Amino acid sequence: MSKEKFSFNLLNEDNFSRAGQIFTHRGNIDTPTFMSVGTQATIKSAFIEDVVLAGAQIILSNTYHLMIRPGTERIKRVGGLHEFMNCKLPILTDSGGFQIMSLSKLVKIDQEAAIFNSHVDGKKFTLSPEESIRIQKDLNSDIVMVLDECPKLSTDKKKISQSLKLSHNWAERSKKEFGYNPKKALFGIVQGGIYKDLRIESLDGLTKLDFDGYALGGLAVGETQKQMFKVLDDIVSHMPKNKPRYLMGVGTPSDILEAVKKGIDMFDCVLPTRSGRTGLAFTWEGRLNLRNSKYQKDDSPLNQGINIRNLNTYSKSYINHLINSNEILASMILTLNNIFFYQQLMKKIRTAIKTNNFDKFYNKYINII
Repeated sequence: MSKEKFSFNLLNEDNFSRAGQIFTHRGNIDTPTFMSVGTQATIKSAFIEDVVLAGAQIILSNTYHLMIRPGTERIKRVGGLHEFMNCKLPILTDSGGFQIMSLSKLVKIDQEAAIFNSHVDGKKFTLSPEESIRIQKDLNSDIVMVLDECPKLSTDKKKISQSLKLSHNWAERSKKEFGYNPKKALFGIVQGGIYKDLRIESLDGLTKLDFDGYALGGLAVGETQKQMFKVLDDIVSHMPKNKPRYLMGVGTPSDILEAVKKGIDMFDCVLPTRSGRTGLAFTWEGRLNLRNSKYQKDDSPLNQGINIRNLNTYSKSYINHLINSNEILASMILTLNNIFFYQQLMKKIRTAIKTNNFDKFYNKYINII
């Protein structure tokens, strides 16, 4: 199978969980996979080389933020995001729909585009499906997302239905603007809120357009965990088997375990890096809040198994001191620890699926991590 052409190969299924591989011209991605979030062309508090050493095979960057700062032209002139941020990994760019909903001020959305004011300086922007795709082409990312309307959490089914129809129209226009490029992929985004019939309607419309992968959007926006998992139960089995399935913006280790069990292949979330900057460490024994005074005299390492930058030589006592002294090194240590943990989690998940032991792995860790 040519590495020059984007493709997906399903290697094994263990009940509904799936192990596979995505092929891109910049490298292959083993699935299920977790994408660390490099919102503004950087994964906060981490060198990209260390992210690679931690096991990452793909990262995510953000169209909305990059079009505002530093602006697309500045990135395009050096060849794209990979050159700009010195990243050899494949990059997925989201389209900006979620950030327009969550960050922008004075948003106006019509059939043509979203018009909004920057959350940074109030400058007015217009983002159409075509413009979002053009920006992502200029960023030269490897996986491109269609522009969708990501509505806020609502129980107004009529409103969600209207939004879904707009998102479908934008998906068609995104696909047309994307054109044909075998080295890149374009993913559609399934909307429909918490309503099964709307989710299936959205998916049916998108599959007719034949995207390279399918994402579930409009989740992790305030609904309960139970509601989110119900949506997965309703829709995932209907998603094409031969294409990657991406759950956007999720999540915690337990969310990932549950979603993998239901058939999801791809994840992204700011949680591991953001938590690292606030003193929280993810470990196989559970989450540790290193701010707590009980770690002042704990001389044991945070994770004996991490040898990147000798992280296994730093004691919890020392990290506690760094956090309470507001030292930047605390954020760097915990961010890298958490990135490493998430990548180890995904690696162990893949191994468990390939050996048909995922349920055993799930039961062992679902109430711990």
